[in-house]
Amino acid sequence: MYTTKISGHHIDITPAITEHINEKLTKVSKLTDQITSVNITLLKDSKCQKAEATLHLPGKDLFAAASSEDRLFYAIDNMIDKLARQIDKHKTKQASTHHKSMEIH
Repeated sequence: MYTTKISGHHIDITPAITEHINEKLTKVSKLTDQITSVNITLLKDSKCQKAEATLHLPGKDLFAAASSEDRLFYAIDNMIDKLARQIDKHKTKQASTHHKSMEIH
């Protein structure tokens, strides 16, 4: 199990936002069981709303950010999708490295 920290900059973190993030993170956590923690920062400036996340794995940190002019939930969804793609890429790299080391022996 991993810890999730959600913070906001010029945004109030409502229960609906927290629930949406946790629901989307279950998609990511199904891809790997190595997640140790997730830090999410939600930002709002004059033009857009942004979502940034750092996902901590043993020996690797993954970062994703996304923004939306319209809705914060779109930014959150895009950020989670980016994290999912990075986890897939990380797992593929680990698998290919493992296979190469097995071939040498």
